[in-house]
Amino acid sequence: MHNTVFIFLLVTAALIFILFVYAGIVSLYEKEKRAGSRFFSLALLLPLLYLLIVFISFPYQQVIAVILLFLTYGSGLVMLIPTGKNKQFRDPVPTTQIDERDTMFSRNELIPGTDAFKAYYHRKPEHKKPDDNFREKAGLLQPGTSQYHPAAFASANASFETIEALRDKVNGPVNSKKTAVSAEEISHYIKSWAKKLGAIDCGITELKEYHLYSVGGRQERRDKTIVNTHKYAIAITVEMSKEMLSTAPAAPVVMESGQQYLASGVIALQMATFIRNLGYEARAHIDGNYEVVCPLVARDAGLGELGRMGLLMTPRLGPRVRISVVTTNLPLVTDEPLNDYSVTDFCTICKKCADACPSQAISFAPQEEINGVKRWQINQEACFTLWCTLGTDCGRCISVCPYAHPDNLLHNIVRTGIRNSSLFRKLALWMDDYFYGRKPAPAPLPDWVNVPPVSDN
Repeated sequence: MHNTVFIFLLVTAALIFILFVYAGIVSLYEKEKRAGSRFFSLALLLPLLYLLIVFISFPYQQVIAVILLFLTYGSGLVMLIPTGKNKQFRDPVPTTQIDERDTMFSRNELIPGTDAFKAYYHRKPEHKKPDDNFREKAGLLQPGTSQYHPAAFASANASFETIEALRDKVNGPVNSKKTAVSAEEISHYIKSWAKKLGAIDCGITELKEYHLYSVGGRQERRDKTIVNTHKYAIAITVEMSKEMLSTAPAAPVVMESGQQYLASGVIALQMATFIRNLGYEARAHIDGNYEVVCPLVARDAGLGELGRMGLLMTPRLGPRVRISVVTTNLPLVTDEPLNDYSVTDFCTICKKCADACPSQAISFAPQEEINGVKRWQINQEACFTLWCTLGTDCGRCISVCPYAHPDNLLHNIVRTGIRNSSLFRKLALWMDDYFYGRKPAPAPLPDWVNVPPVSDN
């Protein structure tokens, strides 16, 4: 018994050493120097406790050894055993539609002195003062902003201009010869093809009224009632680079946003064209040309939950995704929403995004009932005004989110624990703060981005 206990102590010490060395190596690979140094330090320090009990004789040595082993493995089991789940949890269903004219991008398109400008602020006078505030700033992707970077901003604009060139391709003629399909087989094909095209995930839901904007707010859709009779919606997510987002709120963030809006949009355009070629109606919903609220569609399609920052929190990448949607009358098989209570619970205790938000646009408060739905809502005016000051779309909330770490074994173990155990959620938050910092400093720009300034002349 004596030797068996000590062998277990030695094995446990070795496992702890290996685990923390592995975590340190992964952290250095991820360019997380603080986390790497702390993991390596713990790899040396934590096993010492077990080794001291083995090699130094003292009263009740074996009893203490057994207690330590029990605490080590017992606490591990407690943290990983599913607890604190709300089996009755269901995602809240909005009771009203969103008017796209009230979104910040729609308000930003209003030109002072025009009839549309006057009509909107006559209808919503409470928005005039905060909107005057953001209009006083230099603006997104403009010189004179605090994060101005000529090359990076030109790159971001190249992505957005390409999206603009594709805007009219969201709809098109439908093949008059309809191809008979199996809903199960074509659904599987669409999801597999989406991933082949570069999507991280793809899900399907029935199109609900609350998925649709009530009235369009941008370009030719402005002031027009949104009418979409399609039965299904296909949600597509693509990954945003952790390396680029870690520099938030610097210029690489808006470069990455533009690139992934384009990437997700191209997949949606291909998908919609494919479906129309089969003889079924289909419309792509891409940046600047949405009829739907993408996060709500993606949530109902089983791709994630809505978090404190108001973004889709996906199981593998957290909020580090961009979304596009295809609506269609092609027969499809729908996916179930995740109805994952752990996301709401973790976001309730975490508040890291709210702490890190430079504009204080993210609430620290619990969820509250808004338009009949219990949820969080950001201060979109404060958020957008900061964007117009920075020149980028900030991204600090995404970059610091514990869910947004890379999709690898180390972080997926933590994600599994968060999903399964209410106790582990508290431990995971403490660990994230300890290893990465409560307010991590922005990472330096990648070397290839950090080129000498490009002349404006």
